[in-house]
Amino acid sequence: MTMGCFGTSLSGEAKLEEQQKRDNSKKIEKQLQKDKLAYKATHRLLLLGAGESGKSTIVKQMKILHINGFSEPERMQKIEDIRKNVRDSILTITGAMQTLSPPVPLANEDNQAGFDYIQDVASGPDFNYPPEFYTHTLALWQDDGVHECFSRSNEYQLIDCAKYFLDRVSEISKADYIPNEQDLLRCRVLTSGIIETRFSVDRVNFHMFDVGGQRDERRKWIQCFNDVTAIIFVTACSGYNMVLREDQTKNRLQESLELFKSVWNNRWLRTISIILFLNKQDLLEEKIRSGRSPLENEFPDYANYSLPPDAPIPANADVEVERAKYYIRDEFLKMSTATGEGRHYCYPHFTCAVDTENIRRVFQDCRDIIQRMHLRQYELL
Repeated sequence: MTMGCFGTSLSGEAKLEEQQKRDNSKKIEKQLQKDKLAYKATHRLLLLGAGESGKSTIVKQMKILHINGFSEPERMQKIEDIRKNVRDSILTITGAMQTLSPPVPLANEDNQAGFDYIQDVASGPDFNYPPEFYTHTLALWQDDGVHECFSRSNEYQLIDCAKYFLDRVSEISKADYIPNEQDLLRCRVLTSGIIETRFSVDRVNFHMFDVGGQRDERRKWIQCFNDVTAIIFVTACSGYNMVLREDQTKNRLQESLELFKSVWNNRWLRTISIILFLNKQDLLEEKIRSGRSPLENEFPDYANYSLPPDAPIPANADVEVERAKYYIRDEFLKMSTATGEGRHYCYPHFTCAVDTENIRRVFQDCRDIIQRMHLRQYELL
């Protein structure tokens, strides 16, 4: 009898254990199903483009627009990078004054001591940005010779935010300086590896992947190709008269065109549509208006280009600026219309990544496109 009870007890324990296993299995299955649905419901956006095209700035805008912006501790963490941008800018410009052909002299000889300080002292490692650094930088930035060298910055490598931060040296030098949103958007830090940003818009989940654009970073791109909803390809239109930082013989816009072609024709991406951000429209406009670097000098066929009849030109627009914008757009569209076989499409947008309202409007326009791509991806359309 005891043995029978003992046997029944074991059987009961076995039944309980079996039930727990089944319950756990159901929970795991339920969670897997939930994860699968969440994965399918998520729009994965891959940001591609050459180095310094503005991809990381787009990510910062998503943080401002769709997450909670930047906290004060995050702003404080960027002060060192902003100071470095100031130092790199004034170092690069003053250094180029001696190497350009013809060289550019200082307009005010009294600035020679400041020039020597920047080149000899500020260039050292572990520089701690004492007050005299800002004093010399401010004086040099007001020198007409330095400005003349800056106007020839397409002849050497200078970060796009140089003028913006040099104009703000007095503010940045203050002990209580806290970067504002524009400072954070303009701050240039080299992207290395793959950075994922997650955000939601109207209860729709987005995962945005930002990858380094320099040539030695592009081998990592293929890691992000799986299950991509759409590619946002970013090109710096203002780079038409500049060369790559990593290859002084290669025109930046030409590199971007070739890179776009390779992405468009990639066998892994033949069903993935591309949203084309024709970025840095503000800098492109400045260059075209100045007349110092005509677009046809680098792209001779621009001389014979006419604006498309259906181009919506604002009444007070500079026609030459509009011609340049649409010429660059059409150079990309030539490649996307030449191939594609109706399996993927290119959707161009003119952007200025540091303009939050512009990016808000453009991303709003893109959301419908992304949604259609997502539905097609899972054969729901």
